[in-house]
Amino acid sequence: MANNLVIVESPAKVKTIKKFLGKNYTIDASMGHVIDLPKSKLGVDIENDFEPQYITIRGKGELLAKLRKEVKKADKIYLATDPDREGEAISWHLISALRLEGKDYSRISFNEITKNAVKEALKNPREIDMNLVDAQQARRVLDRLVGYQISPILWVKVKRGLSAGRVQSASLRIIAKREDEIDAFIPEEYWSLDAELTLDGYKKTFIANYYGKNGKKSQIKNKEELDKIVNNIKNKEFSVEDIKTTRRNRKSPNPFTTSTMQQDASRLLNFATSKTMRVAQNLYEGVSIKGSGTVGLITYLRTDSTRISDEAKEVAHEYITENYGKEYSSNSNKKAKDSKNIQDAHEAIRPTDITRTPSSVKDSLSPDQFKLYNLIWKRFVASQMTEAVIETMSVKFKVGDYTFTSSASKTVFEGFKAVYNDKTDDKKSDNKELTKVEKDSKINQKELVEKQHFTSPPPRYNEASLVKTMEELGIGRPSTYAPTISTLLARRYISKEKKEIFLTEIGRIVDDILKKSFANIVDVNFTSRMESLLDDVSEGKVPWKKVIEGFYPDFNDALQKAENELEKVKIEDEVSDEVCELCGRNMVIKYGPHSKFLACPGFPECRNTKPYYEKIGVACPICGKDIVIKHTRKGRRYYGCIDYPNCEFTSWNKPVSKPCPRCGKYMVEKGNKIVCSDPECGYSEAKPKDN
Repeated sequence: MANNLVIVESPAKVKTIKKFLGKNYTIDASMGHVIDLPKSKLGVDIENDFEPQYITIRGKGELLAKLRKEVKKADKIYLATDPDREGEAISWHLISALRLEGKDYSRISFNEITKNAVKEALKNPREIDMNLVDAQQARRVLDRLVGYQISPILWVKVKRGLSAGRVQSASLRIIAKREDEIDAFIPEEYWSLDAELTLDGYKKTFIANYYGKNGKKSQIKNKEELDKIVNNIKNKEFSVEDIKTTRRNRKSPNPFTTSTMQQDASRLLNFATSKTMRVAQNLYEGVSIKGSGTVGLITYLRTDSTRISDEAKEVAHEYITENYGKEYSSNSNKKAKDSKNIQDAHEAIRPTDITRTPSSVKDSLSPDQFKLYNLIWKRFVASQMTEAVIETMSVKFKVGDYTFTSSASKTVFEGFKAVYNDKTDDKKSDNKELTKVEKDSKINQKELVEKQHFTSPPPRYNEASLVKTMEELGIGRPSTYAPTISTLLARRYISKEKKEIFLTEIGRIVDDILKKSFANIVDVNFTSRMESLLDDVSEGKVPWKKVIEGFYPDFNDALQKAENELEKVKIEDEVSDEVCELCGRNMVIKYGPHSKFLACPGFPECRNTKPYYEKIGVACPICGKDIVIKHTRKGRRYYGCIDYPNCEFTSWNKPVSKPCPRCGKYMVEKGNKIVCSDPECGYSEAKPKDN
């Protein structure tokens, strides 16, 4: 029997694929990249046509030695890394690292880790796609030239530890631009006027909203205008001017791409983009399912395509017909409006087996895995279902010269909403009584509700809206959205508060420098064009070094100019209210490799440091001192007394200042409730909404 060696990227895949192949197959993992540019230097020979200077990654020697032994024993080698540019490059590097030239080797790829997909890939081996490899090389060299040549300038002109990057810096510019818009925004006053109405003979009310005067839509700009309208209509009878009943079809959503999965996971599950990708990677590589062993539950997670294979569509329609009814199954081949520069290399994200429902695997998944799999499964099933039919009744009311409008809607046919209803455009309606209104109905005015408003600035980005904007503008690719945001957070260019992304002082300084000295690097259109050129390389239309040659001369000129002309920027440390017990100075907040810490500004004369703890504004229920946020060695957050070890109070849940009204003990936040810390008491109440 021939001995076959299959090399994948991760140990999790090894476990999953071993189930599908016989004893004459050995499965092993490269543990990601084995060859890369050196960390200690630029690693690109600019004088020699931008030739990359690859080296074996430190620490991979023992792994490669083991793989070479497996290669010697193998009659046939299959390189089965991920089905994208990065995976293609890893396979290409493995050829040289494992000395495969002259041996019987092939490249195979599969979009899902299932028995059929893996066996089908083995039947259709191919050569390395050098166009994909070159696209990866072009991206790697571009990013290295930008990162390794701008970052040292930031170290000299601002402070050590800063960095710049091609996609990272363009994304920072997007955030900074939004911050500028918010700072420049001047709010304008306006008022709303709602009429609480009743039908003659009925007690229940419905709401009509002010529309305008003499049939023309208008806005109430100030209190004087509002008072004039109220004086003219108060206690007057409303008459029905027009009634319209319309039906509209709401299209079923497309299956997830990487971007839309990250957006919905953030919005509906409160997952950070990095967490979404980590959990999705687990689901793709394989999870141990009771009765089935290790199974890959979803298809490849890095994709910008909404395409679904014909086989998957057919199975989905059979499932939907059987479980929901024929009228719920859609056989349409709808085409999504795709983002720019879409790469249709593989399918959208979907479950590998639609019959493996979330409820059937729930006991085998972690809570986070279940939440994300449930979201992916429902989204895919919904994408193959019929449209929902919504009926809307709109009524215009007349009172004097003024018009008020009201509407109510109901779902006539659920369609895909039977499975996936994210409520993005379903407005709650308290106007059920409106459906009883007829042309000759007598309408009574019960109350007029006046509200003052001010126009709002554009909202700050959260991770979901930033990913959406990056995708729309063509900044980065599915594999780069989450790492880009993580890098901006790690460099402290941005911070997150209650999901909102804020630009920090250091982020503003770096953006100003890049905007002034490296306009192309932060220009959204330039970055998008570079992504298009990389796509051309992957399709064999442009040699990859031509892309670098076109980019580098202007970039190099900007580097020289920045080195000579940029002035140094001094960033003051944030002063805390903690007093150094050795010298009496107020300590300042410094940033270490992993977190903040307090240091005496008298360094080097005074070298006192201490941990920095963020106070939550709640007193310790034991000693009355501050409760602060702490972290375990593994990074899990908890709450404890600042006076530890003298006071040993700790809590996994965030304490609140209000004591339990039933037993007097402290209470904590749990989801959308505040509950007593004593489970035997059992008291709970709704968590007050943030102002």
